[in-house]
Formats: sequence, structure tokens, C-alpha cells
Amino acid sequence: MAVGIFDSGLGGLTVLDAVEKRLPDVPFVYFGDNAHAPYGVRDADDVYDLTTRAVSRLWDAGCDLVILACNTASAAALRRMQENWVPRDKRVLGVFVPLIEALTERQWGDNSPPREVAVKHVALFATPATVSSRAFQRELAFRAIGVDVEAQACGGVVDAIEEGDMILAEALVRSHVDALKRKMPNPEAAILGCTHYPLMQNVFQDALGPDVQVYSQANLVAESLADYLTRHPAMLGSGTEAAFLTTGDPKRVSSRATQFLRREIIFSAA
Repeated sequence: MAVGIFDSGLGGLTVLDAVEKRLPDVPFVYFGDNAHAPYGVRDADDVYDLTTRAVSRLWDAGCDLVILACNTASAAALRRMQENWVPRDKRVLGVFVPLIEALTERQWGDNSPPREVAVKHVALFATPATVSSRAFQRELAFRAIGVDVEAQACGGVVDAIEEGDMILAEALVRSHVDALKRKMPNPEAAILGCTHYPLMQNVFQDALGPDVQVYSQANLVAESLADYLTRHPAMLGSGTEAAFLTTGDPKRVSSRATQFLRREIIFSAA
């Protein structure tokens, strides 16, 4: 009954932490492609190849359902995977859907025409690859009209977080928020479009100001997954053991992950 959680590095641990709390009886297998992180500076074909390789490994671990807890993979690879690669008995889901559900206040299964929503000015903070894909804007346009999205590519933030340099990460976040506000002085909402960014959510909120509603993915994804599994219980895979897998150095990755989640995490070689 295992479910796979994939990320290019450690950012997906924010999603893992939330889904474990929401679904304590489900074993999760986490796969971090740390040897190839970050994905945010790679081209779409490279991201696709790396993501399909990782998802195949999670299927081998008994996970019929895999969550791409990596916005870059969701933006650059997911649609292509779902259309041409994922077999009928497997599912691969991304992390944009729960964000758009929350922002537009409508369920993903609602296929009525796009309509106006309360929020008109949205700031999107994401990796360069996610921004260049325009995947978030494309998916949002299927559901809402009249929403102005200003995207800011946050170069360097993921690298700083992965290296544990939170002082540099904070400085970069504040710089990127300043750059965004020069383009959109008064956003009503902000999307943290990378699963690393919840670790800096308080910094984003402080830099944006108290009047901006900040949408972070972890809890939204957890609720969406719980609802999905209620509707599709057959998608719980055959795996029975929770695990942490990495393409990087297991000892080093375990140390970083333990710092992130403030509990002991032991990775094994993928």
C-alpha cells in the first residue's frame, strides 16, 4: 500500500512530512535525485529523462501511485509522461493541481468554463525551469479568467537550501521578492512554486507583507492526496515498507534530511 514521493533533492521532504501526518497508516517511499539536483536549471528533455528514471524506481518499490513533489518535474515532464509513458495501472500526479484548486476555489474535476475568481494579482515564485515552462499559467487559464500572474525565477535559492546555507537562502528570497514587487507592486497572493520554498515561508511572508496570502504546497498536497486515495483506493501499491532512497551520497543526504525534518532520517542508495 506504499505511495511514492519524488523530488530532485530534499525539498519534497516538506510534502512528505505533511502527507505522513495526514495519512499515518500509509507507508511512503521517498526518492531524492540528489546526484542531479537542482532540476531548475536543466532543460525539459533532461528533466523528463531523470524523472521517468526515478518514477520507474519507485514503481519497482511497489508504489503504483507517485507524487512528483518537484515543481520543475511537474511543469516540464508530467503532461508528457501522462500522455505517452505512464501505463494504465499506474498514476503519476503533480503538485500544481492542489495549488490551483485552492486559488480558484474549485475542484479539479470541475470542467465548467473558466470564470472570474476573487484573486486578480498573483505572484509566482519558482525555479527558472518552472517559470520558463509557463505550466502554472497554462493550467490556471483552464480554470480562471482575469488573473494576472507575475512570475519570478528564484535562481540560487534551492542550491542554498540544499547546502544548508539558510542565511544565503534568506538573502536571495528577499532579493527575489524585491524584484517581483518592482514588476507587481501589490500582489494579492503569492504561490511558492517549489517544494523547497516552504522552508523559507516566513521569510517570503515577511518580505511580501502581511496583506499578501502566501500559498504553500505541503498541506494542500496532503489534503488532495487523502481525497484522491479515498476516491481511488485501488491505487495504493503493493509496497509495505517506508523507505528513503537517494542517488546521492546516502550519509550526506541523511544528515541534511535530519536537519530539515528535525528527526533522524536514514537514506539508502537508490
